[in-house]
Formats: sequence, C-alpha cells, structure tokens
Amino acid sequence: MMAAEIKHIVVVGGGSAGWLTANYLAAEHHASHSQGIKVTLLESPNVSTIGVGEGTWPSMRSTLERIGIKESDFLSHCDASFKQASEFRGWRNGQADDRYYHPFTMPEGFGQLDVHAAWKQQSAQQFSELTTPQTHVCLAGKAPKQIQTPDYAGVTTYGYHLDSAKFAKLLQRHATETLGVNHVIAHMEAIESDKNGDITQLILDNEAPLSGDLFIDCTGMRSLLLGEHFNVPLVKQDHILFNDSALATQVMYNDPENDPIASATVSTAQTAGWIWDIGLPTRRGVGHTYSSKYIDDETAEKALRDYIAQSKGQSYADQLMVRKIQFTPGYRARFWQNNCVAVGMSAGFIEPLEASALAMVELSVKMISEQLPRNRHHMTQVAQRFNERFTYRWERVIEFLKLHYILSERNDSDYWRDNRNRQSIPERLVELLELWQYQTPSRYDFIQNEEVFPSASYQFVLYGMGYQTEAQPYESRCNNQNAIKRLLDHCQTKTHQLLKGLPSNRTLLQQVKQHGFGAGK
Repeated sequence: MMAAEIKHIVVVGGGSAGWLTANYLAAEHHASHSQGIKVTLLESPNVSTIGVGEGTWPSMRSTLERIGIKESDFLSHCDASFKQASEFRGWRNGQADDRYYHPFTMPEGFGQLDVHAAWKQQSAQQFSELTTPQTHVCLAGKAPKQIQTPDYAGVTTYGYHLDSAKFAKLLQRHATETLGVNHVIAHMEAIESDKNGDITQLILDNEAPLSGDLFIDCTGMRSLLLGEHFNVPLVKQDHILFNDSALATQVMYNDPENDPIASATVSTAQTAGWIWDIGLPTRRGVGHTYSSKYIDDETAEKALRDYIAQSKGQSYADQLMVRKIQFTPGYRARFWQNNCVAVGMSAGFIEPLEASALAMVELSVKMISEQLPRNRHHMTQVAQRFNERFTYRWERVIEFLKLHYILSERNDSDYWRDNRNRQSIPERLVELLELWQYQTPSRYDFIQNEEVFPSASYQFVLYGMGYQTEAQPYESRCNNQNAIKRLLDHCQTKTHQLLKGLPSNRTLLQQVKQHGFGAGK
C-alpha cells in the first residue's frame, strides 16, 4: 500500500521566518496551481513578532529573486539599505584605533595565492584593507552597484539592512496575492495527533480545524509545536556564548535627506556585550546585547544611551523608548520531529552578531523545499538528514561567534576574561586555533558544501583581531613574490575604480526610489 503523498504544508506563525518560508515553498512548489502543493500560513492575532536583527547575508538576494520580488520594490517597501560588511570597533583592545572589517567579498586571489603572506609583507594596513576593495568602499559609504545595474547584481557582494516588520508585510502581501498562499488568522487552542505522534490538525478559536501533512513551526522562541507539543529540548549554549539580553531602540537621522547611510553593521564592544548600529534610509536601528550575569539592565541601558548621545546628544538619547528582549542562547536537540520541522527562532536563537538568524531561515527552507518528502515514509529519512545537517550548522555558527570573543585582549571586565576561559571554548575551535598558528584557515578546514561561514570569514576575523600565523620559511607557489605584487596592484587599481564610479548608499537608494534599477541602460 502506497503511503499518502504530502499535499498540504501548514506554516504556523508569521513574522519574517514564517512568511519567508511560505513564500519560498509556494514559489518552488506551485501553490497557486491546482496540481501544486497547498501552502497555508496560520497567524495568531494575539502574538506580535519580535523582529530581532535587521541584517541579512548576500544569500537574501537570490532568495528574493527566486520568489519573484523585484529588488527595487523590496528596497522601497522595507526601508532597506545595502550591507556590505560587519565593522568591529573596540573588540581587540578597546583603544581609539581598534577597528576592523569583515567584508562579504572574498579577498582578491583567495584560494589561488597566500593572501596572508601578501598582507604580512605590507602589514601597515589592515588585512581586509589590503586584500579586498570592499573595505574601502564601506569606509567611503559607497553603494555596491550603480543605478544602471540590473536587480540583484552588483560589483561587490552585498546583503541588506531592513525593517523586519515591513519585510514581513511585504512577504505576506506577495505570498497571498501572487503565490497562492492561504492566510488563516486565528489563535491555536490545541493540537491533535495521530497514534504515531504525527500532528493531524490544529484546533482554532474562530475557524474550522486546520489539517495538514507537514507542519512548519515558526512560532518564535516559544516553539509551540516542536518545543511545547513534542517536548524537544533546547540545547543551551550559554556556557559558550554568554549574552542573553538585548535592549533595542530606533534613532532618527539629523538630516534624513543627506546624512550618510553606513555600508556595514557597526558592532561596538562594551564591558559586558556589544552595541549594534544599523543604518536604514529613514533611521538607525541601535541596540545593546549583553549578559545579565555580568551587568544589570540599568547599567546596560545607560551604556546604550551614552553611545547614542555621542551622535545625537544626551537629551535626545535620554528620551528614547527602549525595548528589552530576553533569550536563552541555544538550539533544539532535533529540528524535525515526526511531521513537524522548526524554522527560525523555534529552531534556536543566539545573539545577532554576524546576522545569522535570517540566513539560517533561508538555509532551512531551501533544504526543506529541495528535499520535500514525497510521502510520510520518505519524510523519516529526510528528517534524519535535516537534523544532522542543521546540528552541524548551528555548531559552526556558535564556534564562529565565539571566535570573536576569545581573540580579544580586553581585560576591563570579568566578561571578557571569562570568554577566554578554556572551559568556555568548544573543543573543535581550540584545535583549529592550534592549527592556525602554522597555516591559514582554508577550504580543508570546512569541508561541507554550503558552509555557514567560509574560511575567508575566519581569516578576516583572525587577522583583524591580531592573531598571528607563522609564515612559511620558504617561497612556494602560493606566495610567489611576482604573483603577490600583481595581486596587490590589481586590488589597488580596482579600489580606485570603485571609489570613483560608485554612488553613495543614500544617492543610489534615492535613485532607485525614483527610477528603479536598470535606468539609463
């Protein structure tokens, strides 16, 4: 007897995670056609979304293009801007000149030449400043493309900063009006299961019961399906990543028409955490993420207001409304249980350093879509593979974020000293750091396809933080002097070209609002 086919997917929960999931599955599996997979999103009118984090990775460009949203529409409707890097201030030693970049563009010649060797010969510059033009583009506040460039193309690699609430609304409209997603607004009162444990239907307060074949939990940190119903525990990571609280606010520009829009997320280290500063076209999103073990809320809020006062004045900073968010850093012991899979904060959450939250949503829904089970028997096999892959991915994200802390030389608080405690560092990361004393991070260290962070990202952080890798005592093909000179000359020439030809972020965004991309072609 053939097992029943998967014909109806129910996404529980809205917000960025829920609506991005619904859009992707509906677009890929033709929800608007009679022969396609039916996609329903259930959203409670009583639950507001958290909207933590306003940064994306470059992968969001291909995601938006795949689901059929024009880039100019996305930028306009979501108060979005271009993100090309993360900038870290004060992480190494807290001095006035303590700053480095983690750009999205790979170093010039990466994988072909030893760019670390090239940098060591010219170590007066920061690693990212010497090896990629993108750092200079960010320092100059330039955009990653021109108005003539088509949607989602660019001369540098870029992601976005966005207003997460507006993003969810755009996704909702596109899903329901274009892609055929069924939107049900009701409060879930109970979950009914089959004898094998599978969810059969959701009991709603003002609608008929909602049945489905695959249920996707996008209910945020409560994880109503995977966590509360299936009792899949959270694997806490607070012994590795200490931050468990955040204070967030919005800061207006002094001159909304002319003030520059930052090309990078600015992360400024504090005594017990760090402050993010994200530039959107109409405002800045600013927040302080910290560990409640090392600092109280009142002191954390004062640090946030003092930071804002540097650019806006103390009176303005003192009047801002600040919202608090609490979280337990960690991920679920399993992400796919029976016929339920968690996506977004239902699957796990850690601090927004390096903006991994939306990227993990994208990776999750992409695998669900590409590996969508044909029937319930097939689902068991897919679930096992999904759980293995995403356990690996969460572990790699946690290691990469921890790397930022353990390389710090700061001694101004127990928070920074404890972050360097050997007991708080994952064993695999310890082994890699020992290896990287003698060789640079490479593709041999990260062997999975679609690694969350490539080896180039590790190089940017390591050498931005002053880590020392012992250079080879002999000349090899990878650090050939002539090839290195050509690399550096090419990088310098390209930098000059980009700085001359690219508009500022604000200029390009204003042009897009008026004309859309491709104008003047």
